[in-house]
Amino acid sequence: MNNSLNSILIEGNLVREPLLRATSKGTQVCSFTLVSNRFYKQDTGFEREVSFFDVESWAKLAENCYSEGHKGRGVRVVGRLKQDRWNDPEGKPHSRVVVVAEHVEFRPEFHKYEGERESTGEFPANPAQAATAQVAAEAPAPVYAESRVLEEVMF
Repeated sequence: MNNSLNSILIEGNLVREPLLRATSKGTQVCSFTLVSNRFYKQDTGFEREVSFFDVESWAKLAENCYSEGHKGRGVRVVGRLKQDRWNDPEGKPHSRVVVVAEHVEFRPEFHKYEGERESTGEFPANPAQAATAQVAAEAPAPVYAESRVLEEVMF
């Protein structure tokens, strides 16, 4: 038997905090939604297309996604598409497509230090005028969290 090609790579940001649950057999499942923006030229300007994707990860990858992910964090997901189908109590058929993550990579985080502008993530132009009133030579260097690559562990 031969599987058809079913692969997706998507980058975006988490829309909300991830949810962690367990199946009846105890397998961990982490669900999250990411938003991805696409910009394209239209007439004389640029337009933005916004898409939301539901993602689920399983087992050890689910635990790692839950612990590392949070609202707004950048993420790259490699996985496959899965279609869920069901009938509601009235017999009406429904379906939805989710991304089943096989590889997840979180973008590095930039931790604030006093004087950094939180909304833009930019550092002050003159660190000597930062809230700590330190001179530029004494200003602490920004701290970067390492970029983590999480891969599913086969069980």
